[in-house]
Amino acid sequence: MSQVQVVEANENRSQSEGEFQDRPIHCVDCNEEFIWTAGEQVFFHDKGLKNEPKRCKPCKQAKNERLSAIAAAQAAGVRQRIEVTVTCAQCGQQTTVPFYPSQGRPVFCRSCFLAGRDGGGEIH
Repeated sequence: MSQVQVVEANENRSQSEGEFQDRPIHCVDCNEEFIWTAGEQVFFHDKGLKNEPKRCKPCKQAKNERLSAIAAAQAAGVRQRIEVTVTCAQCGQQTTVPFYPSQGRPVFCRSCFLAGRDGGGEIH
């Protein structure tokens, strides 16, 4: 690439970045707010990606590590016991569950789950 082409590419990128503004987004996993920068938006646009990110960088990295660990265990023929730390949607205590929670669905500790299942609580 010639020096003129590099300058033109940088000018085009600066113009593209001017069209975008940093945007706050809430992570679907931790519900913390993170900033989707104008530069990241330009990257998504240049790659033809239509959907904005759903996870902050730490949660995205954790998800990728979980998926690669599962894939490695499956490739090795090992059944892996999953244990995920979550906060109970009813009582607020931390607990572990043997599955990866679905986005947007409440997760309950054993006591609250059994109370709801036995008709003793209001779990929907």
